[in-house]
Amino acid sequence: MDYKKLGDLLFPNITKTPEDYEGMYPKRELPEGAKVTRLGPSPTGFIHLGNLYGAFVDERLAHQSGGLFYLRIEDTDDKRYVEGAVEIIINSLKFFGINFDEGATMDGDIGRYGDYTQSHRGEIYQCYAKKLIEEGKAYPCFLTEEEISEIREKQEAEKLNPGIYGQYAKCRQLSLEEIEENIKAGKPYVIRLKSDGNPDQTGDDVRRIKVEDAIRGTLEMPENFQDVVILKTTGIPTYHFAHVVDDHLMRTTHVVRGAEWLPSLPIHVELFEKLGWEAPVYCHTAQLMKLDEEGNKRKLSKRKDPELSLDYYRNQGYHPAAVREYLLTILNSNFEEWRMDNPDEPIDAFEFTTDKMSNSGALFDLNKLNDISKDVLLKLPASEIFDFLKSWAEEFKPEIIHIFDDRAYLERILDLGRNDNKPRKDLIYAQQIVEFISYFFDDMLKIEDEMPAEVPAEDIPAILKAYLESYNHADDQSQWFDKIRSIATEMGYAAKPKDFKKHPEEYKGHVGHVSTVIRIALMGRAQSPDVWEIQQILGEERTRERIGSRI
Repeated sequence: MDYKKLGDLLFPNITKTPEDYEGMYPKRELPEGAKVTRLGPSPTGFIHLGNLYGAFVDERLAHQSGGLFYLRIEDTDDKRYVEGAVEIIINSLKFFGINFDEGATMDGDIGRYGDYTQSHRGEIYQCYAKKLIEEGKAYPCFLTEEEISEIREKQEAEKLNPGIYGQYAKCRQLSLEEIEENIKAGKPYVIRLKSDGNPDQTGDDVRRIKVEDAIRGTLEMPENFQDVVILKTTGIPTYHFAHVVDDHLMRTTHVVRGAEWLPSLPIHVELFEKLGWEAPVYCHTAQLMKLDEEGNKRKLSKRKDPELSLDYYRNQGYHPAAVREYLLTILNSNFEEWRMDNPDEPIDAFEFTTDKMSNSGALFDLNKLNDISKDVLLKLPASEIFDFLKSWAEEFKPEIIHIFDDRAYLERILDLGRNDNKPRKDLIYAQQIVEFISYFFDDMLKIEDEMPAEVPAEDIPAILKAYLESYNHADDQSQWFDKIRSIATEMGYAAKPKDFKKHPEEYKGHVGHVSTVIRIALMGRAQSPDVWEIQQILGEERTRERIGSRI
């Protein structure tokens, strides 16, 4: 076989050589030990927590080592392409503080190793496919879909590995003349890798490969024997081929991807070997899991779990710093201990390492995210939370934008109880915060709770009337509560809850029940931060109006 002639026959329009591309994409000039990582999402319109999880690993590995992190759009699967998905990817990752040094952006590519969109790199892939053809390491395959289906049915019936290999690779030994005839006849074809693996070996005779995974250690698995497709009939590459070519030319040193790609690793190893390149260090992350109702671990599901989508966190309004903090707790087993020892250090001061990553399934817990979010927001100044909330509301809840008209008022609300000796941790995410503080705004005030059962209906207006008559906005907290205690005792309620508990037959209820009547009249809730502080924020006029409206 004249493989050079075959290469020219299949790729007559490819004039550049691999040497040309090596010159266009030289080795990067970076410090020794610097890592080059990439995120390669597919523009399917759905960007999920796993993308962010992997991106965080990529970003930490690159930037902690003085390296570089880039974004590559892997859109070779045109059947799954969704219009506008690239913008969703870029905006979502930006929202969560994932910063790329180069790659695809909303305003075009940044960096000299582009184009960073795979569908724009067709000639490059075809050049390297031509190289493999010319070296006898790949071949054109004219098998039709019907023929492939027949082969698959036969393999299933005989309980054999599915695929095109060995005796099923019927186009592997075609002569140049037969190939020419098929092309002249207009038969469509794909380009397949001519694998060196032996499909007939079994048991201990199976040749195995060893790969050092940065997370999982030494991986040992059977070598590839499948003649996988590297170029489709359209000339578009498969993921297998495209990522190998691009990771080499873009000088990627570390590839972070999910455990679902482990079965494909032998294919990728063989492709790197056949192209004569050193493979990057692979880092196969654990799958994101959650506990089901029975307490069993299961994989997060796009269909069952809304929290898998990054849109969920944006719509709910989780602060990016909280999500990043939480992700580190499931990425590195020593992060929480570090955070306890370094409560005020910025997150980037933590030394992230792949050897502290789990390889058996990372357990995602929304309740734990909420707890971490409380801690993160407690450390943020009210001014920063104000800005975050306003930005979120403009995009997701424009009907409440009026609450941002008085910045000083809202910042006092956001600071409520946060500067005490035991600070309150009431703020979790934007949607929850808006609901939590809604009673401070007259148009959002709702009566959510019923009056205490211990207080007879006829006592309620009397309590509120007495409260208004005694109310002095200038009272300090002690003076204010002494007046409530006086109202309670005058109306037959115990001055202290413990007195009522000891002798319930002597009292209607206790002072706490009386103060709850005032609390519900003022803000519609039986539970809230300190009522005196709330009144100081509401102001005397609004306080009197609300209490008076319930008499």
